[in-house]
Amino acid sequence: MSISREEVIHIAKLASLNLSEEEIEKYTKDMQEILEFANVVNNVNTDKIKETIGANSVYNVFRKDEVKQSISKDELLKNAPSQDEGMFRIPKVINN
Repeated sequence: MSISREEVIHIAKLASLNLSEEEIEKYTKDMQEILEFANVVNNVNTDKIKETIGANSVYNVFRKDEVKQSISKDELLKNAPSQDEGMFRIPKVINN
């Protein structure tokens, strides 16, 4: 399969691109190379290759969601450089 200069101009028009003559020639060559590579990939013999959805059989492993005892709020607030009404107090980070 090949791509013509007119097809590149048509694609550029669909994408609302104004291409110079040099760009038209460059993109025609580039798109031709892409199509040639796609043709190589399409012609690879895959008869002996088993179909797969993914590259490996790894799946999500879910764990049971369990409530566990953590450190108390008071212990956490000991780490706060400043606190107010039982919460960390931080410097203002957004200017009005």
